[in-house]
Amino acid sequence: MTFSLGIVGAGQFSGQFATLFQAHPGVHDVYVTDLLPERAERLVAAQGLAGTFPSYEAMLESPAVDAVAVFTQRWTHGPLVLQGLAAGKHVYSAVPMAITVEEMAAIIDAVRATGLTYMMGETSHYHPATVHARNQIAAGAFGRLFYAEGDYVHDMDLGFYEAYQYSGGENWKATASYPPLLYPTHAVGGVLGAWQTHAVSVSAIGVRDERGDGVFDRSVSQFDNDVSNATALFEVAGGGSFRTNEFRRVGYPSHIRESRFRFFGTEASMEQLATVALWQDKKGVEDISELLEPKPTLAPDDPSLAHIAPELRAAFTSGSAPVHDRSRLPREFDHLHNGHEGSHHFLVDDFVTAVTTRTLPPVNAWVAARYTLPGVIAHESARQGGVRLEIPDFGDAPEA
Repeated sequence: MTFSLGIVGAGQFSGQFATLFQAHPGVHDVYVTDLLPERAERLVAAQGLAGTFPSYEAMLESPAVDAVAVFTQRWTHGPLVLQGLAAGKHVYSAVPMAITVEEMAAIIDAVRATGLTYMMGETSHYHPATVHARNQIAAGAFGRLFYAEGDYVHDMDLGFYEAYQYSGGENWKATASYPPLLYPTHAVGGVLGAWQTHAVSVSAIGVRDERGDGVFDRSVSQFDNDVSNATALFEVAGGGSFRTNEFRRVGYPSHIRESRFRFFGTEASMEQLATVALWQDKKGVEDISELLEPKPTLAPDDPSLAHIAPELRAAFTSGSAPVHDRSRLPREFDHLHNGHEGSHHFLVDDFVTAVTTRTLPPVNAWVAARYTLPGVIAHESARQGGVRLEIPDFGDAPEA
């Protein structure tokens, strides 16, 4: 069984995924639509895709499209996903899942009612540190895990200004003020993707921005936001806690590694920084950096990356790390670009596999809510000065 896919949004990110979807043996046609038609036309011409649609609505009405992949502005995902499911299409969505509790609940209800596939493309679920921690937790190597940390540390100066200008047009400063805790999944997803629990409460603190350039300025912000850095401490079900940092003004080489993780158990711990990763127990320390290090599969100066800020290109070039199990991936991916710590190949394959076999993907709607909702509640906690708030939970995904 194969299916056709419509890509929604022909920006900097989607072109990398169009290549992979088109190459996957489970996909037979790839179409594109964008609010700027010329961008969709350029992507189709550059990659030899099946064609364009004049609008998302036209794409959803077409029987030629079986599934859609949403690569649009962060705050638009919830409504677009719901439109896709209502039209009978399977949906792959870039992160975050949505920005309100109500939107997430509606997506889960729609998936349950329709039986369609929904997957959120969270890269940190496949992050080498997450994969290794998940394996070690399953083996009991940590003992009882009781604390973890996940950081998404990406300075605005390292490519984000250019990215927001590309996507936001003349109004880019209003959208560049997007609240850090409403984009939590690169930090939360790496922790929970390994730990297999969920957050039940949170207290968060935000730091007001002082750059004074009109970004993170409440008088300009579409989101009434002046916070550029935020920290959240979560309580988890079953006992324990984890802390995440979402930093947009930080002296840190995010082009080397923007997401990083630590896990602490009663018998062992694991810590990752920008260029080093360590496994530690009561006997000593083992350097596991090489095990978690993806090897580039695409040069940073490759012509296909010319439209992407140099500081962001590393996210589109990384291959797989030794800890990744590539044996189940299609051989068509063996020599294609990868990205975000080796996650892109697994993201595409997991969605295609879920659609073609009618099984739940790893980051299904219920898991996606557990990766996204903690940040939404944390944002509200920060706006209330750090008050501890309970986090709703939609439960586990239904049994297949």
